Amino acid sequence: MRFFVKLALSVFLMDRITKGIVKANFSEGQSIPLIENIFHLTYVRNPGAAFSLFPHKTLFFIVVTIAVLVVILYYYNKIPADRLRARTALALQFGGAAGNLVDRIFGGYVVDFFDFRVFPVFNIADSAVVIGVILLSWEIITWPKEDDQEQEY
Repeated sequence: MRFFVKLALSVFLMDRITKGIVKANFSEGQSIPLIENIFHLTYVRNPGAAFSLFPHKTLFFIVVTIAVLVVILYYYNKIPADRLRARTALALQFGGAAGNLVDRIFGGYVVDFFDFRVFPVFNIADSAVVIGVILLSWEIITWPKEDDQEQEY
């Protein structure tokens, strides 16, 4: 559980700190090009889910996120200790979901700022959740195959 707490807390704190820096130094909509027309830092207030879907459903997202956090905590302890990929995935998802949850509770929107110009603007929490989903998907796809291979030897 120490690994989970350290990773989830690291993601959460990096997310909170970067969002705080953006809110303190940018006005809404302000964009600073780091690589012209490729990568900008742009302060966006997202009142919806990923890609700004379902805007202004804040209470719904708060309730769903809390439920997801509870489910992650429940299942984390059921995952064998040697399944580091699955444990890492859940810790990343927990830290990211918690970071965006705080935004929704205290602001009614999520602060986004990574802007690749051809993709919706996102933040560290979003990145952690997506990486966690990819890792968990990989684990789910390969888990039975790895177990089957171990039994054959």
